[in-house]
Amino acid sequence: MAFTAPHDLAYTDTPAVKRTSGPGFFSRMYATIAAARMRQAEREISRYLGGNGGKFTDEAEREIERRFLSNDRLW
Repeated sequence: MAFTAPHDLAYTDTPAVKRTSGPGFFSRMYATIAAARMRQAEREISRYLGGNGGKFTDEAEREIERRFLSNDRLW
């Protein structure tokens, strides 16, 4: 048995609603991971500065750059 919709129900004069697309799943996941890594880096920097007198000197800046730009995980 086949069913066919009446003509007035099958056709509407209103245009189809276009869904506004936001960032995709992988974009959101990447942004979340990047934000988590940024928070981790800020925590590690504040812990380093707190353990070394709390001042951001040239020597502290060089040490932070050395730690973050090296391939070794010293933290």
